Amino acid sequence: MKLILAEPFKRLWAGRDAFTEVEALSGQVYRELEARRTLRTEVEGRGYFVKIHRGIGWGEIFKNLLTAKLPVLGAGQEWRALERLHQAGVPTMTAVAYGERGSNPADQHSFIVTEELAPTISLEDFSLDWRAHPPAPRLKRALIDEVARMTGMMHRAGVNHRDCYICHFLLHTDKPVRADDLKLSVIDLHRAQTRPAITKRWRNKDLAALYFSALDIGLTPRDKLRFLKGYFLLPLRQILRDEAPLLSRLEGRAKKLYERKQRYGDAL
Repeated sequence: MKLILAEPFKRLWAGRDAFTEVEALSGQVYRELEARRTLRTEVEGRGYFVKIHRGIGWGEIFKNLLTAKLPVLGAGQEWRALERLHQAGVPTMTAVAYGERGSNPADQHSFIVTEELAPTISLEDFSLDWRAHPPAPRLKRALIDEVARMTGMMHRAGVNHRDCYICHFLLHTDKPVRADDLKLSVIDLHRAQTRPAITKRWRNKDLAALYFSALDIGLTPRDKLRFLKGYFLLPLRQILRDEAPLLSRLEGRAKKLYERKQRYGDAL
């Protein structure tokens, strides 16, 4: 069994079964499945997000593997990703409680509790009407630079997100958002993978997802080149030469994802 607790849970759950205590937490439920529960709760006046994993069973594991999907087996994936991102200096959530018991991956019980990031707005919501009402050019460039910087740092730290969409970048709004003074945090890492070094396959999947999620916000070709330069940290001419296959695949994969979204909508 693994159990790591910080305040206030270290004090509140002292001498108690943390797995029973976390199941008793109540609040606004965002996701309720047989094997996973996500909710927002308040403890001593502060907001926290709780993710509880109860084991998906061997049938679900095999079904995922047979369809070339990597199953999420527990909260450990998010815990490890958060640790790696903090070490690399990538702004993200802060975990204050983590527990895992059971060696059988099919019925393992685990949880992670993170501090709420508030007040914030997702980049998806912030950029929702950019086509009709473009943002100030300096602000748009600053946001592109920061998303590129964070995504590059995440990948160089050996973490691939697997849900790398602009909705999972939160813009902090505790003070006026300005081009020279803004903060983003990357969230929702329950599917993330952590390796000594990211492979091109998973790097490209993240980049394609990010590109797809930004297709409707009115980015120009110059904006896209700006992102590439900030992500790769190389001269643009070298990027366009060395990464030509990637750039072609990004366009193709993003187009397929977009077409699927148009067909299936939110079911995607």
